Amino acid sequence: MPTNVYIDGFNLYYGSVKGTPFKWLDLGALCRYLLPTATIHRIRYFTARVSPSPNDPSAATRQDIYIRALRTIPNLDIHFGHFVQWPKLMPQFPLAYPHGATSPQAVQVLKTEEKGSDVNLGVYLVRDCFVRDFTEAAIISNDSDLAEALKIVATEAHCPVKVINPHRFNPISRELCAVSSSHMATINSSVLRACQFSSTLTDSIGTFSKPQSW
Repeated sequence: MPTNVYIDGFNLYYGSVKGTPFKWLDLGALCRYLLPTATIHRIRYFTARVSPSPNDPSAATRQDIYIRALRTIPNLDIHFGHFVQWPKLMPQFPLAYPHGATSPQAVQVLKTEEKGSDVNLGVYLVRDCFVRDFTEAAIISNDSDLAEALKIVATEAHCPVKVINPHRFNPISRELCAVSSSHMATINSSVLRACQFSSTLTDSIGTFSKPQSW
């Protein structure tokens, strides 16, 4: 059966990839590894553009190179959300409260949050189901906000939906389990190691390489 795979990029990154030497992840190879009996029709990858920061001035450059690598996968589409920032008072937890204090002191921080990817993923999942772009779907995410979209596809449209939990240390969302057709959690270091791009790739622009820090 033709299968579409919907990948929550930041959920995958923070659940499986961050802190590993496997950031140069070939998502086409990953989908084939995780779904060896499926015919992968389309892969949709949902992410947002990062910005340079004083702590990591080359973050955007590395992401641009990775997105360029992803675009070499013929059946993969990339959908962008966005980041929002706002000042917020957050409790500060020192080793010991100042003399006489009864609660943590507050400090103003610049809060950053990625917006849009979960909504975009849910919308495309439902849209593709009802235009019959697939006969089964796989979701790589552990975001419970996707539960209603999965429920519509699995119970109202009667299309099988598999949830793949990318989090190595967190159990799969109970909300997603309740509405999915099946679920699995097999993204570990051995899987990531087996699904890396070649160090050097070529596209229509030319040849490029994995970021050196990766």
